[in-house]
Amino acid sequence: MFDLFQVQNGFLLILSLGLFIVKAVALVDCIARSESHIALAGTLEKKAWLIILGLAVAAHLIFWYPLGFLNFAGTIAALVYLAQVRSVHH
Repeated sequence: MFDLFQVQNGFLLILSLGLFIVKAVALVDCIARSESHIALAGTLEKKAWLIILGLAVAAHLIFWYPLGFLNFAGTIAALVYLAQVRSVHH
């Protein structure tokens, strides 16, 4: 028998895992990047990004629901970081 709730829960689990991976990749990238490379992007300082992305990962672990406000804000922050900092070439 087709169970719509089971499909929905599976979709939310996959979505939550995907968004967690995006945040974790952004955090690891920020840890690995030099401060000078982040400064070249003309964005926040490395310390600020570490705090923001660290809180985003922590919030996702605490509030696993991917469509919650904190998880949504953390995902946006991670995507902004990746778009700004990873697009800079030496």
